[in-house]
Amino acid sequence: QVQLVESGGGLVQAGGSLRLSCAASGRTFSNYVLGWFRQAPGKEREFVARIMRGDNTYYADFVKGRFSISRDNAKNTVHLQMNGLLPEDTAVYFCAASGRNFGNWASRYSYDYWGQGTQVTVSS
Repeated sequence: QVQLVESGGGLVQAGGSLRLSCAASGRTFSNYVLGWFRQAPGKEREFVARIMRGDNTYYADFVKGRFSISRDNAKNTVHLQMNGLLPEDTAVYFCAASGRNFGNWASRYSYDYWGQGTQVTVSS
């Protein structure tokens, strides 16, 4: 089992920045693929970014150039640096972990463990 706890959400003006963190406990953190997803009211949970065991990263088109995912295996933490925030980025952000060797890492169904989410609100 892996337990994930997000932090760092809040209210920010458009154009501002936030850094989300997700602390993990449980099994060997470095063995997991880690992802960030978000869910706005009335919408499906959608993929934001993921980072592989070897630090390879991939982003949804709508955050490329603005968001950056990173991991610190020594501290069992994954971060999502969000710059140039837009009102449409308002959502609950979730971190997720997968111990699988193969998967569609942009799909929520490839992840086995989820945090409780942290609210990000961007005002215009």
